[in-house]
Amino acid sequence: MPQYAALIYEPDDPDWSALETPEQQQTMGEYGAFGATAAAVLRGGAALYPTSTATTVQVTGGKGGDVVTSDGPFAETKEMLTGFYLLECDDLDEAIRWASQIPAAWSGKVEVRPIIDLGASDG
Repeated sequence: MPQYAALIYEPDDPDWSALETPEQQQTMGEYGAFGATAAAVLRGGAALYPTSTATTVQVTGGKGGDVVTSDGPFAETKEMLTGFYLLECDDLDEAIRWASQIPAAWSGKVEVRPIIDLGASDG
């Protein structure tokens, strides 16, 4: 059965490691409800720490070149990647139906992408 990544983008950069506000607690409750409802198709997922904790890695000069790191995300955007779910669904339409129930879809965006099975054999 095909798998899809549901990449969660939100307009702000919340720190979900400490649920300090009533809004964060309510949102986490909504995510918990989604997880319970979607349990049959969920194969994994995680929330990410804020982009301020990101480190971008680049190797200059190609393989074996110098490793260069910089603080923060690779791109400056209005919406940040804040988490993901791995969904196993019959098709893209089903994955979209599940993605529309992810709480971030109501205030941000959820990008759905098919997963390439690199371990699949041709026979």
